[in-house]
Amino acid sequence: MDIIHAVILGIIEGITEFLPISSTGHIIVGSELMGLPQSKENIAFNVIIQLSAILAVIANYKDKFHPKHIDLWVKLFIAFLPLAVIGFVFKDQIEKLFSIQVVAVMFIVGGIVFLIVEYFQKNVTPKTLDVEDISYKQAALVGVAQVFALVPGTSRAGSTIVGALLVGLSRKASAEFSFLLALPVMAATSGYELLKNYKEFSDANLITLAVGFVVSFIVAYFTMKLFLRFLEKFTFVGFGIYRIIFGTILLYLLYAGIISPTVHA
Repeated sequence: MDIIHAVILGIIEGITEFLPISSTGHIIVGSELMGLPQSKENIAFNVIIQLSAILAVIANYKDKFHPKHIDLWVKLFIAFLPLAVIGFVFKDQIEKLFSIQVVAVMFIVGGIVFLIVEYFQKNVTPKTLDVEDISYKQAALVGVAQVFALVPGTSRAGSTIVGALLVGLSRKASAEFSFLLALPVMAATSGYELLKNYKEFSDANLITLAVGFVVSFIVAYFTMKLFLRFLEKFTFVGFGIYRIIFGTILLYLLYAGIISPTVHA
């Protein structure tokens, strides 16, 4: 991996981590198209750019780390638990799902789900307008919805946002709860990968790691801000259409033999 690869993957991670379009799917596809194998060194790089995205959440929501918001963090922990338990119990089975075909199909399925949800939500008045007002029951149900993100290409942000919309949160509150829920989820997954692959950091190019880290942080920071502004005027329909188009293109590239059906090891 060189600096150009680091910049491209940093941009991909920064843009897609908090949008409902699957960061994992885009990283897999981007790496595949650039011919980057999923070596331990490159996996270590992916861990680093995910950690920088975590810092972007902290930078955007530093006011939420005051003790007066402890109730919100309890709810976030409740929402985190289903994914943590299911992900730990079935981690081996989940790893076997990683393929371009699964990513492509789930892009399309997720896009269709967004279009259906938005169709039925267009005349619905949200019950919860502020992320602080989410109930324990709503948080738990969003956590259950997040479990679907364990399937590659589904999107953690997409699953949580759809779940939040269905339990009565506004689009803005749904997005913000998804942003904050990324903290425990990404801290756990990145922490696990960091411990598992820590030896690989000694062999990694520190310059590419640093470039990827900085690029991912900057892009993620501004993506969150722009996403919330976008939701002030628009719905998630555009993301649903994008997912369907992107998934269809992937299937075409796959069956045309342009990309491999499996992720390079």
